Amino acid sequence: MRFRRPTQDPLEINLTPLIDCLLFLLIFFMLSTSFTRSGRLHLTLPRAQTQASAPAPADTLTVTVSREGRYAVNGHEVAGSDEASLQAALAALSGGRHDQEFVIEADGASPHQSVVTVMDAAGRLGFVNIAIATQEPHER
Repeated sequence: MRFRRPTQDPLEINLTPLIDCLLFLLIFFMLSTSFTRSGRLHLTLPRAQTQASAPAPADTLTVTVSREGRYAVNGHEVAGSDEASLQAALAALSGGRHDQEFVIEADGASPHQSVVTVMDAAGRLGFVNIAIATQEPHER
């Protein structure tokens, strides 16, 4: 008597469930990611509450930035509101000394670009002791 040998089915891996799992993971990660636009951030800037510091030395160079973005160096108003005019005024009043203290006094509503322009002008001229003046908020 002749017995029939059992035939073996060829082994194959079904890829359909694996592809389904990958698609589910892809959809999950796409939906769980948060998309933010950094250009539309609304910031609330902090207030500084510090102790009164020692009075500033006499050779301190103080730049005041007004609410409209105009500059004044040691009380003398700068003719223009661009960086070149500000650098010329800083160079004239500093007398070539870049080791003196440099204080920026900006109005709370002054444009941020104006303050950055002052910091950039001071950095280009070589000032290293730059400070930003703050005012303690009044209690109500």
